[in-house]
Amino acid sequence: TSVVNTMFGLDEPSSGLHPRDMGRIVQAMHRLRDAGNTLVVVEHDPAVMLAADRLIDMGPGPGERGGRIVFDGTPEGVRSAPTLTGAYLGARRQVGLGFGRPVDAATPRLVLQGAREHNLRDVTVELPLQRLVVVTGVSGSGKSTLVQDVLHPALARHFGKATETPGAHEALLGAEQLADAVMVDQSPIGKTARSNPASYVGAFDALREIFAGTAMARERSYTAGTFSFNAGDGRCPACGGSGFEHVEMQFLSDVYLRCPDCDGRRYRAEVLDVKVLRGPMSFSIADVLELTVADAVHWFQDDRDVVARLQPLGDVGLDYLRLGQPVPTLSGGEAQRLKLAGFLAEAAAAPWHRAARKGTLFLFDEPTTGLHFDDIAKLMRALRKLLDAGHSLIVIEHNLDVIRAADWIVDLGPEGGEAGGCVVCTGTPADVKAHPGSHTGAALREYEQAMGFAPPRAV
Repeated sequence: TSVVNTMFGLDEPSSGLHPRDMGRIVQAMHRLRDAGNTLVVVEHDPAVMLAADRLIDMGPGPGERGGRIVFDGTPEGVRSAPTLTGAYLGARRQVGLGFGRPVDAATPRLVLQGAREHNLRDVTVELPLQRLVVVTGVSGSGKSTLVQDVLHPALARHFGKATETPGAHEALLGAEQLADAVMVDQSPIGKTARSNPASYVGAFDALREIFAGTAMARERSYTAGTFSFNAGDGRCPACGGSGFEHVEMQFLSDVYLRCPDCDGRRYRAEVLDVKVLRGPMSFSIADVLELTVADAVHWFQDDRDVVARLQPLGDVGLDYLRLGQPVPTLSGGEAQRLKLAGFLAEAAAAPWHRAARKGTLFLFDEPTTGLHFDDIAKLMRALRKLLDAGHSLIVIEHNLDVIRAADWIVDLGPEGGEAGGCVVCTGTPADVKAHPGSHTGAALREYEQAMGFAPPRAV
């Protein structure tokens, strides 16, 4: 429409789009601007940031460490600014490529033969295991169909899990080399407000044991169960440990009111009398639930079990969350990273030898959605920990930093819809960049040139 004098607020318009399409998005926004409109865009994609007339950088960190304007100026100006965004746009920092894992004849493989679901054209792909495999391609090229509609249901059926009927394919070979397959997506983690980051990664159990071991707790015969807000006699009897009262409204949205008996602290007053001393601070169990992950790691740094369970939250960039924050309040990206943190916590708690046990195949659907460069760097370090533990990763992704860090790429296309559904090329990032018919390869070349990256060294 030919609207003018209008302000448009856009929240990450690049989400789910291949870099090939970024130019089209930028052109559309420039046409709106040139017609006399104003666009305010929340964005992490460097192509969109560098195409802006003015860039406002918020920070300096996430959560309570943010909330301030750390730069306000031109995109060229931010390249030299002393901010995290400036450091990455100015190529002073990079999302680490890590140590590439070579794919050779001895590398175990998962083979999906003859996939024909939706627009896939009798596709056969070999997916190296114990490697970071990235599935790329323009929007509509068949990535989600291949991974979510065919591969994951076929693996779930192999492991005897309840699943939808896998998409049309001839055969799946090599699944016996895996112990399990898990889809880590952005779907919500349950609907109960009683689940929180601390309980999800198992840190709350260790914290309750610490409180149960205090002198006052032993004197009163309190156990770890006393410090649970889900069961036992320690929780507030009025709200049942939820911290709020649920009022059902017949014709309106339900209302949640802070519990008048415990003032939202979830526990009986006598349970909150039990304190744990850490340095100059003393904490009740309710106080601990109000701590951020970063603060909890700081104050409980001498409690190895607590730190070991909380560290994965920091590894995936969620150290700004409060331990007791209800899981349903998390965004889709935060929920996906919390799931990843849960798997990292399990891997840390149960180390094993590669020769003694099969690994798990983790499948991700665009895990970088909504993430800053620095968050992506943390995510990549977390993914490498899974690889180091002997697991396998298949990631659907458009982010060029993740694609550059891949051990192996499966590029679908060449276009979307009816013009897609074929394997354009497979190989290392260098192989894909050298392929003349790959839109992903062209985007990688342009991105490295625009950001001033030196070619990665051969490993």
